[in-house]
Amino acid sequence: MGTEIDKLLDNPYAATLAFVSVTVLSLIVFLSCFELVTKYKCWGEIKKGNMAVAMATGGKIFGICNIFRFSIESNDSIYHSLLWGAFGFIILLVAYFLFEFLTPVFRIDEEIEKDNRAVGFIAMIISVSLSYVIGATIIV
Repeated sequence: MGTEIDKLLDNPYAATLAFVSVTVLSLIVFLSCFELVTKYKCWGEIKKGNMAVAMATGGKIFGICNIFRFSIESNDSIYHSLLWGAFGFIILLVAYFLFEFLTPVFRIDEEIEKDNRAVGFIAMIISVSLSYVIGATIIV
């Protein structure tokens, strides 16, 4: 089975579809994980027009996809790319908890839920910035 998939991935069109499909599915799973750990419901808040949640969620989406970009670029195998992408996501998730923990003045989730755009913007920038650092550490 592995060799059949590897043969299929020799075709650049099939490889593109496979990598994009794996990334989109991973994005859905990882965003669901973020949804579980936040106190607010991302998509419900976005539907209500909460820009802070939209910025924080957008940063997470960009961060996850950017980690996968580095992972795909650095690995020949779709399996290795998926493993490195998942590992990078775990680091991004831990960074989210650290951000919440290291900000004792206020609760990040509560401020984002209240549409505090400054906090949403900082959350977005942290996700985006850390995705570059995480991505740079991905090795072949």
